[in-house]
Formats: sequence, structure tokens, C-alpha cells
Amino acid sequence: MSFETILYVLEYSVLTIRLNRPDKLNAMTPTLLRELKEAFEQANDDKQVRVVILTGAGRGFCAGADLAAASQLMMSGGFSYEDNLNATYNPLILTMQSLQKPIIAAVNGVAAGAGMSLALACDMRIAAESASFLQAFVKIGLVPDSGSTWLLPRLIGMTKALELMLTGQKVSAAHALEMGMINQVVADADLAATVSQMAQLFANAPTKTIGLIKQAVQFASTSTLEAAMQNEAALQDIAGKSADHMEGVAAFLEKRSAQFKGE
Repeated sequence: MSFETILYVLEYSVLTIRLNRPDKLNAMTPTLLRELKEAFEQANDDKQVRVVILTGAGRGFCAGADLAAASQLMMSGGFSYEDNLNATYNPLILTMQSLQKPIIAAVNGVAAGAGMSLALACDMRIAAESASFLQAFVKIGLVPDSGSTWLLPRLIGMTKALELMLTGQKVSAAHALEMGMINQVVADADLAATVSQMAQLFANAPTKTIGLIKQAVQFASTSTLEAAMQNEAALQDIAGKSADHMEGVAAFLEKRSAQFKGE
């Protein structure tokens, strides 16, 4: 599958999806949104892929929506933010959240608006020291979207999430780490190597189990304790029948490193 606005590179079990509009800080267009969703769908179906890295080309991660492109759509008449979000941004975020493989965001620069939502929708977030995060919506008279109102409070709490959304203040990578928004901050020059090291860890992990863990955590976030435990039991039954579980137990008993196949 060839793409116009993203780069899709699979090396062994590690897939790197790179937003590729560096002259626009990788701002989102309808084409980019469609291609990004297709890329994640392809990654989910490809058994060779065991971990996905999401990053941006150039000096930005993603500046959010391309306002010039959005303005053209609005000028054409009949434009609806609701219809647009439900047709493009929302399906992308749901596809990422339901991916049965880990996603690492390598935040190499600004992540603003829906671009910040992209980072939040990943499972792990590693940022360069020069990276920044911005809930930019209020700056142009809009409501946070693309899952921000659900994702951000769950990461940093309601108080700080509302502060960032209502003020539109820019957050440095160091501050984002302090708030619990991201997992790690590294020097710009070390970002690629650090992310690659984490990706290799996941590439050698029990991929099916990771998918089940993601399901369990997402289910529990909106359920009762009783329902969460019942769901854990059901998912544990699935994990317990996996080849990787059998390998893990055998490796433990034989006092050796497990060789997981992701099955």
C-alpha cells in the first residue's frame, strides 16, 4: 500500500508510521487522516507487525488540523464539524485505541490540538526535550476533540486537564512528564535510539497478551470493579490458551529467557 502523506516502514517486527508533511508541521488533512487510519488497520492485520512507532517528519510531531485546508472545506458550503469529526478524526482515534498491538509515540516536536490527541491515543509516549504539547482549540474558539476530553483527564486528572483546555497554555516536555502525560523525556539526539530500544522490547514480547491487556484496561476505565474482574477472568482464559503463555511457563521452569512469537 502506497501513501501520499505518511511513510510506512516495516523493519522486522517494528513498524514506523511517520507523518510526512514537514513543511506544515505535519498538520492533518482529510487525505492524511484517511491514510493514517488505513495504515493502522493494515498494521493490525499484518502478523509481522508487533509494535508501532508513530512520529512526525521534520521538526514537528503534528500541529493539529490544517486550518487552511479546513477553511477551504468551510468555504465550499455545507461543512459540518460534527460530520467531519465523525467521518475522519474519531474513527482514527478509535482504530488506534483498539489496535491489538502497542503504539509508541515518538514526540519529536510540537503536538498541538488534534495532534496532541494523536499522542494521547498511543500507549506509550516518549518526547524529545524540545517537544511541546498544546490544547490549542480554545485559541480558535473550538472545543477539544479527537478524544482529548476523554483521554487527557484520565492521564493527568480533571483539574489539570481543564486548566490546559481552558487556557490553551503550551506545556513543555519536562512539565508533561511531571504531570504524568508522557512516559519519558530524552535529549533530542537520543529520541530515535530510546524509542527503538523500547520498540525492540515490545517486538520480543507476547503481542497477543499485550492486546488483551489493552482491552482489559480500556474496559475497566468505564466499568464497575465487579464487571472489570469478570472481564479480566474472560480475557485471562484467552491468554491462558495462547502459545506465548505456554512458552512463558516453560521458560520459567527451565530457567531461560522466553522466546515469544506473539501468538
